[in-house]
Amino acid sequence: MLYLKTMHFDQIIGQQHLKAHLSQSADRGRIPHAQLFIGPEGCGTLPMALAYAQQIICSAFAVGTKERQNCEAKCGTLTHPDLHFAFPVTNSEKVKRHAVSDHYIKDWRQFVNAQPYGSLFDWYRHIGIEKKQGQIGVDEAQDIVKKLSLKSFEGGYKVLVVWMAEKMNLAAANKLLKLIEEPPSKTVFLLVTEDEAQIINTIKSRCQHLHFPRLSEEDIRTALLAQGLNQSKATQVAWEASGNLNKAFHLVTDTQDTKQFDQWFVHWVRAAFKAKRDKSVVHELLSWSEELSKVGREVQKQFLSYCLSIIRQALLINYSSKNLGQLSVDFEGFNFDKFAVFVHESNIEALVAALEKAIVHIERNGNAKLIFTDLAIKMTRLLHTKAA
Repeated sequence: MLYLKTMHFDQIIGQQHLKAHLSQSADRGRIPHAQLFIGPEGCGTLPMALAYAQQIICSAFAVGTKERQNCEAKCGTLTHPDLHFAFPVTNSEKVKRHAVSDHYIKDWRQFVNAQPYGSLFDWYRHIGIEKKQGQIGVDEAQDIVKKLSLKSFEGGYKVLVVWMAEKMNLAAANKLLKLIEEPPSKTVFLLVTEDEAQIINTIKSRCQHLHFPRLSEEDIRTALLAQGLNQSKATQVAWEASGNLNKAFHLVTDTQDTKQFDQWFVHWVRAAFKAKRDKSVVHELLSWSEELSKVGREVQKQFLSYCLSIIRQALLINYSSKNLGQLSVDFEGFNFDKFAVFVHESNIEALVAALEKAIVHIERNGNAKLIFTDLAIKMTRLLHTKAA
């Protein structure tokens, strides 16, 4: 994985207008007590929240003074006593019961230092719970109430950063709502989310919303060049990343997951095409579903998102738009161009809807074997739909 420093606005990739807005508002003392940073994976919501939190906390000291430097150093290592965190966790070999963020705080510091643009799945993998789904539960909310009821250690602001706020369960959300409604003095809540629809309306209505766009292709290319990639590779990866810097880093450094996803995708597609002339192939589809049902839910969601990207790229190729990207599937001589012919205007909406529906059902802890069996059969039928 490539590394980036994150605690200063000038070290954050892109998002110039948001950096200017947050920096100026902090300098002028116009700091809403609750803010919601909304943006897709890899756009920089967490690094921005950390940089903003540092500016708020360290604003009590003049720039250039020893006190300011010490404050920024503690924020930079995520050890400042007035900087608090909440993020999704669950019980594990390390924490047997009542898991809360403080149990994983050392892991969190390592993770943010190494992968500031990392995804929820990256975090789960970092702490060894990739086969589970974490949450921000009521135990966490109780810890937050205790922390924020104490006075500020340095007499200034206290900041709580809630990463992946959509993972709060209802009990935790309601307890945090009371705190947001009647916040302690000089306390700022920064809620970072990729899916605001999953956050209860009563919390959303009490927060100022900041929407983060995807990073531009040029921003990502520049970041990759700064990490030592050559011009050609950086340009290719920047396009394929689709505005997601975390995805760009994984494309550069990780190959194992992609190869496994390629294999699963090709096995499914080949069985789907054989099923038209040989009904017994349905057993292959069932075996495919069985295999996928045994991996963790986060891996399942990652694979389904990968399938969405492949389907969309196939549509572009089918309509002679190869110049728009270079996504492909590399497994045992699979001909991506020939596959692309079967993705067209008559089935693209249904294909995408089926995959997105499967992702939702996986997130809601549906029976994975049934979900993938249904998806395999449904997608097989859709691929045989003739173009209008």
